[in-house]
Amino acid sequence: MKEEEVRKIAIAIYTINRHAKTAPDNKHLYMLKNMAIQKLIKTGNATKIGLHYIEQPKFSRQSSTVLVQCSDFLFHTLPEKEDFTSLPHLGDQNQSYRNPQERMGLQAAKTIVENFLGIHPPIKKSIKTATVKRKQQKQPQSFRSSYLDDR
Repeated sequence: MKEEEVRKIAIAIYTINRHAKTAPDNKHLYMLKNMAIQKLIKTGNATKIGLHYIEQPKFSRQSSTVLVQCSDFLFHTLPEKEDFTSLPHLGDQNQSYRNPQERMGLQAAKTIVENFLGIHPPIKKSIKTATVKRKQQKQPQSFRSSYLDDR
């Protein structure tokens, strides 16, 4: 895969991740992010760098995430069992590093990632088209008025 394509996918993952952090129902967005990162790792277009401690662990239990590099972006994913033995532990997250600021719409990002993953969401009929069809069906064939006929 070309570096340009990998970077475009990384920007899409970055956009999805940014929206997932504030979305009320974020499970689908995080699922897309994780699936895309796993596929990038399997194809050799992303690499696992090491483990980081989670800043705010649930129930005060120390936890770790995997730091993954894709192009010039860094992402965190959930670790697998073998990651704890094969990856170095990097300690706390580096708060001074930030991913490059890129802009992409959420729908465009989802489309890019879904195409990369081979996922094709069901096609939704637009509300406007359905409304127009309903209105066309309800209209009578002819209209007669005694006022217009001078009766």
